[in-house]
Amino acid sequence: MVYHEPRIPGNTGSAIRLAAVTGARLHVVEPLGFDLSEAKVKRAGLDYHDLAVMDIHPSFDALVDLYPDSRVFAFTTRATVPFTEVTYSPTDLLVFGPEPTGLDDAVLNHPRITGEVRIPMLPGLRSLNLTNSASIAVYEAWRQNGFREGV
Repeated sequence: MVYHEPRIPGNTGSAIRLAAVTGARLHVVEPLGFDLSEAKVKRAGLDYHDLAVMDIHPSFDALVDLYPDSRVFAFTTRATVPFTEVTYSPTDLLVFGPEPTGLDDAVLNHPRITGEVRIPMLPGLRSLNLTNSASIAVYEAWRQNGFREGV
């Protein structure tokens, strides 16, 4: 699970908790819109910070360069492919954009993006909360892989 340039500390704290309870690795791409030591990050993550695996990357290129064989799926409201139509591998990177803008064109047009996928919603609504979206996707990938550790 990749949070690209997150802006809201509570969402990243919740992602830390999500990573801990699913075994997913959380990748956070800088710059962040907050300091990771902020109370809101810690409060949202409860006591799961030491149980989660999280890496901070200085750029999107730095992240994808570390995982040359991984597929990279961009979650975006502009996609036409529902996220449920993908067969996920444990090495896939699921990328979510910052609040409130989502992924920018530089990421969406990056040559390492394997595909763009969306989480279906009712028409006329803007988006889901970042960690709600990540939770939906991570659990689907984890389910497809037999709920094994390390999705």
